[in-house]
Amino acid sequence: MADLKLEREFPIDPKDLFAWISNAEKLLLWWGPEGVHVPEHNLDFSRLGPWYSVMRNAEGQRFKVSGQVTHVDPPKSVGFTWGWHDDQDRRGAESHVTLFVEAAGQGARLIIDHRELGDDDNAANHEKGWTSTLNKLAAQLN
Repeated sequence: MADLKLEREFPIDPKDLFAWISNAEKLLLWWGPEGVHVPEHNLDFSRLGPWYSVMRNAEGQRFKVSGQVTHVDPPKSVGFTWGWHDDQDRRGAESHVTLFVEAAGQGARLIIDHRELGDDDNAANHEKGWTSTLNKLAAQLN
């Protein structure tokens, strides 16, 4: 199984960064790669339970991902399962994501730990997506 770990520092207090990764209103401002919007969702990583998001790109393609929030430990981490849906809305293989927040330098570090991605190609695709998503978060916080 391939795993992925990304880190990015932001000039923000760790408690404030935790709000950006757990609060639904703030999540919607940066969730998904650059060039997509989220017209449908149940994004709320402040509580345990189900979540989903539907992302659409400029060409109108629809990308649905869903899972369960498995833990919330403010202001340190949020964990959730992750599974893409196909065109018939069947959920595929499940992986696991943990978002960690820690103090770093003059601000906070966000660590994305995405595990059990299947193979290296899948991990590389997720790395591109998460990196682009982090660019959107950076644009909100810098």
